[in-house]
Amino acid sequence: MSTLAEISTPTDESPPTEADILIVGAGPAGLYGAYYAGFRGLRVAVMDVLPQPGGQITAMYPEKPILDIAGLPSVRGRDLVDDLVAQAAPYGPEYLLGHQAVELSYDDGLPVVRSAQGATVRAGAVVVTGGIGTFTPRPLPAARAFEGRGLVYFVRHLADHTDQDIVIAGGGDSAFDWADSLVPLARSVTLVHRRDRFRAHAATVDRVRDAGVEILVNSAVTAASGTDGLETVQVTHLPDGTTRELKAQTLIAALGFTADLGPLLGWGLELRSRRIAVGTDMATNLPRVYAAGDITDYPGKVRLIAVGFGEVATAVNNAATVIDPEAELFPGHSTDGPAERK
Repeated sequence: MSTLAEISTPTDESPPTEADILIVGAGPAGLYGAYYAGFRGLRVAVMDVLPQPGGQITAMYPEKPILDIAGLPSVRGRDLVDDLVAQAAPYGPEYLLGHQAVELSYDDGLPVVRSAQGATVRAGAVVVTGGIGTFTPRPLPAARAFEGRGLVYFVRHLADHTDQDIVIAGGGDSAFDWADSLVPLARSVTLVHRRDRFRAHAATVDRVRDAGVEILVNSAVTAASGTDGLETVQVTHLPDGTTRELKAQTLIAALGFTADLGPLLGWGLELRSRRIAVGTDMATNLPRVYAAGDITDYPGKVRLIAVGFGEVATAVNNAATVIDPEAELFPGHSTDGPAERK
């Protein structure tokens, strides 16, 4: 199986890349698009600002069990990414990781995308699968001095927190998912939320309660202390101002994040609710530019990884007929016969 470490990334000095399809975004939809375009016999390049594939999954919840992928009752985030990379690997997609797509122009009618790091890709079509765009965690000012010394925004490896006292700030899905995953490993887990209502799935909230996680509502983390690293956090009960000190070697700030389409806003794409508007063929308003996954919007849109898989296949198939007008919109199923591999 191909692993993330085996993927090579072109340097800034590499010559311009020529591709049939450039996929902008290496999250699940983009990686599946790399496989599907390869299956169709198309040369593929994949560009992403992050230094490794996986998008939000790799950056935010690599250890989280994902439950809504068809045919997989449960799959860990990092395992899903590894499998998607392995699925595309036989077709040799070229990865430009750590490259932010900033500029779109046209050369003889074909889209040309330049990255902030100096890479250039000339393609027959572009498929944007950038998820929610660039995402930045919402800060926790009371503990900002402990970033890298106990304060984290994402849990990348559950085992790193074995036998620790952990405080989680937040009341959404991420906060409760981390609590649910960490409680078997940690010495203690305490969840702190500013309100008495939660945005997380009710079943997860019940499971966390039943596991014995202490949940402090109407409360906030208002201070943190420690010598070499985080040792304690102060929690204030907001209605009456009373405080409580908790031991903590790790403080997880699961307060959400802000998203920004960044340079894509300058491409001239039609937006709907700050997402890219597409038609049923996943085409945007720009020639030879398609989009798929969470970054798109259309009436009835449902944002699931499973939906993104179907959307990117639709985008690739429609792009293929623009690249080659004699190509069939639907090339057949992968089970119809052996696909030609490069």
